[in-house]
Amino acid sequence: MPAARQFRGAFTALITPFREDGSIDETAFRNLVRRQIDACIHGLVPCGTTGETPTLSHEEDEWVIGTTLEIAGARPSRDRLRVIAGTGSNSTQTAIKSTRRAAALGVDAALVVAPYYNKPDQRMMEAHFRAVADEGDLPIIVYNIPGRTGVNIEAATLLRLAEHPRIVAVKEASANMEQIQTILRERPADFSILSGDDNWTLPLLAMGGDGVISTTSNEIPGPMAEICDAAFAGDWDQARRLHERWLPLMRANFVGGPNPSPVKTAMSIMGLCGDTMRMPLLPLEEPFRGRMRMLLETLGLVGESSKSTAPAVAAPGRA
Repeated sequence: MPAARQFRGAFTALITPFREDGSIDETAFRNLVRRQIDACIHGLVPCGTTGETPTLSHEEDEWVIGTTLEIAGARPSRDRLRVIAGTGSNSTQTAIKSTRRAAALGVDAALVVAPYYNKPDQRMMEAHFRAVADEGDLPIIVYNIPGRTGVNIEAATLLRLAEHPRIVAVKEASANMEQIQTILRERPADFSILSGDDNWTLPLLAMGGDGVISTTSNEIPGPMAEICDAAFAGDWDQARRLHERWLPLMRANFVGGPNPSPVKTAMSIMGLCGDTMRMPLLPLEEPFRGRMRMLLETLGLVGESSKSTAPAVAAPGRA
């Protein structure tokens, strides 16, 4: 039954804002987390790929995760808001250690990506995830994104992993609908399936999926949560209207540069943070930056119309 699934809804894969000198912009980050919670997002994912975690130190990881928990914990919504920390690595022991650190901080689960570059086979990947689940002290959400990792977690492998009591969900970004349908049909009743592609959120929900771990909800947390809420309520007309309205932004967030370059550029244009990125990533250049600005204007996310479209940024110190 869906009610037994721990992870349902829209979860924002948070960006990590930086100052021009490359240090974390702590004020901007706090404001972004408050903005998410004010928009009634269902969950937050600090230190995922969208947060540029490959360039963060362990100390920065802990600050980002701890600050997310601190701000979420100060709100009455903390009981329903899930905080999921990205702890994956292509080293199993590193992933275990990172997951244990996140567990000590108090997150609800860990998002663990398939080992990248090593290109393990299915037997090796299954052993990797089982080791992290056995030794990491947290529920595990498996992250399948073969376009980045170079390996696909096949449906049969994932379904075996789903039998593990601590492996509770998958973020599916394989873009393989046949594979996703197989997982949906054969998963345990308490296993959540979350889209890893924003523009696949509505189709996955329509097939019985549970939501999305989203890049686009950095810009529009409210509408992404509303798509899920409408689907859960059976209001498919409203879910479809929202999906169609925001689909151009979902697509634009992956044009002109690798994630999170487009979304971070958009957030800068919206006045929510700077667009500084840690190398080797760089902000969008023209003409993609200009196209992003035009789209944001069309959608009412910048300019006068944005005042009634996008949630306001919380003032520093508000909790």
